[in-house]
Amino acid sequence: MKAKLYKTKSARKEDVVHAWWVIDAEDQPLGRMCSQIAHVLRGKHKPSYTPHVDCGDNVIVLNADKVRLTGDKMNAKKYLHYTGYPGGQRSVTAKQLVAKKPRALVEKAVKGMLPKNKLGNQMYKKLFVYAGEEHPHGAQKPQKLES
Repeated sequence: MKAKLYKTKSARKEDVVHAWWVIDAEDQPLGRMCSQIAHVLRGKHKPSYTPHVDCGDNVIVLNADKVRLTGDKMNAKKYLHYTGYPGGQRSVTAKQLVAKKPRALVEKAVKGMLPKNKLGNQMYKKLFVYAGEEHPHGAQKPQKLES
């Protein structure tokens, strides 16, 4: 008697259904929260996960300005960028970044956890970060993402 073989189904981009999730970032550790967000954006929480297909969901992050950094990272952690000119390396601390752009801390952390290619850019576009409690995505009926 021959054993029954089961084939793994590979997801196609036409068949993927993108759900909507909302997460409240207030008093949550930045790294742990962002790794969970990246996990959902990639679609690794689904049994139909396929590495070469964008099967992830949309994620809405609220209260991004109230995210928590442990230890003295708010003052010690530096974010570097380069202007393109000689001697043009610039740095800002996490505290300065939150004061200027409250959403940037979460956006930079999640973007760094996604693949560095076209598929990663496509996944990143499904992330919506807001500094306050309000968001304009009520029509999508997002579900609360538990940590």
